[in-house]
Amino acid sequence: MASATEHVEDLTPRQIVEELDKYIIGQEDAKKNVAIALRNRWRRQNAPEEMRDEIMPNNIIMIGPTGVGKTEIARRLARLARAPFIKVEASKFTEVGYVGRDVDSMIRDLTDIAVNMVQEEHKEEVQDRARELAEDRILDILIPPQDQRSGRPGNGASDDDPGFQVEPSTTSEQSSDQGSLRQRTREKFRDKLERGDLDDREIEIEVSSDNSSMMQVFGPMGMEEMGVDLQELFGNLGGGGQKKTRRVTVEEAREILTQEEAQKLIDMDQVKEDALDRVQQAGIVFVDEIDKVAAGTRTRDDGGAGQGVSRQGVQRDLLPIVEGSNVQTKHGMVKTDHILFVASGAFHASKPSDLIPELQGRFPIRVELNNLDEDDFYEILTKPKNALIKQYRALLRSENVSIDFEDDGVRELAKIAAQVNADVENIGARRLHTVLTTLLEDLLYDVPEEIPPGSAVTVDAEMVKDRLSSIASSRDLSQYIL
Repeated sequence: MASATEHVEDLTPRQIVEELDKYIIGQEDAKKNVAIALRNRWRRQNAPEEMRDEIMPNNIIMIGPTGVGKTEIARRLARLARAPFIKVEASKFTEVGYVGRDVDSMIRDLTDIAVNMVQEEHKEEVQDRARELAEDRILDILIPPQDQRSGRPGNGASDDDPGFQVEPSTTSEQSSDQGSLRQRTREKFRDKLERGDLDDREIEIEVSSDNSSMMQVFGPMGMEEMGVDLQELFGNLGGGGQKKTRRVTVEEAREILTQEEAQKLIDMDQVKEDALDRVQQAGIVFVDEIDKVAAGTRTRDDGGAGQGVSRQGVQRDLLPIVEGSNVQTKHGMVKTDHILFVASGAFHASKPSDLIPELQGRFPIRVELNNLDEDDFYEILTKPKNALIKQYRALLRSENVSIDFEDDGVRELAKIAAQVNADVENIGARRLHTVLTTLLEDLLYDVPEEIPPGSAVTVDAEMVKDRLSSIASSRDLSQYIL
């Protein structure tokens, strides 16, 4: 069995599905198709060079009601691939010329995510060297350079530290002896530093002053296309690059200075180059609510034909991005030809054929996701690694209170969630969150005063019926289990 920590190139489509099974119940067709799409990216990279650019990604459109796992599939896929991933909502974009976010912004945001991802990876690679340099800076503070006139330690030295007593010297031989003594003393302090003996000691350090958080640059949408990081530019005018003094413990200083030294060791030009390549070859964009920009959509605030034209405008702006075009970002030009696009929508008030034909053609893989029933809810509550009842166990364990969910209690929860979905509005697995919250509301409130640490609580069918059945059976009340 493959591990989620393995590189995606080591995972076969079947193994990718097995990893997704740990978090997502059912929806086998959807998981199978995204697994193939992910594996195909590795296959393209290993295809003959003359064919590599000809192989287009198999963009996917997932069709199904809310709460059945569309977003979770895309999110888990991105984590598995360790690829730059962004989730956007199609309804948030506006046609070019209107006030709002343009579709190019999804690629700019994806590139920012990739830069941060690659930057963290590069920092990890230089972490050991950065820690050594940070410790050298701390030692320079604890044992400052010698004052040549007095032969005494410079300002801030610790004359009373054991083993660090140096008398004034007048001859080169004495000076050499003192240098040797200083070196031995420095090594003693390095040993203490590594053992943590000095962690609680306070020192003053100089760190770079960061004024960027005090200032924001406001401008029209798409300002990134200028290729200029205005915040960085004006940050220097506002005092960026200046130093400020902080008084912290040695333990805190080690972390602060390690991060500062790591930042100096990485090559940001290389980071940006690697990030741009990763976006172009492995980026994943998840476009949710694509049905909201379909021509057939009619919403409560629909203004008529004008709204339909605007929605079609968003589709036409989205089309070149999905087909493959160049988008200017502040980190450089991004080609979108091989970015994987996964779209999803409930399509309650419209159908996929209401999308413009050109856009439909760019999503050749269509997957229908199934409604979830009572048996699915039972499995969702028990099987996934992040199952809700496991989450509540962990929450209460932090208060030293144990909670045990009996099997009949879990089945009753699944039954009530399915019943409320059928009677009020079907919101899929999201109903389980609110049903469980309603069930455990008093318990979570009473811990730790009324239910002290060390207590054990059992959730069985009787408790679930007692607290939820009367609400679920009343149509007027069940609307409150939102």
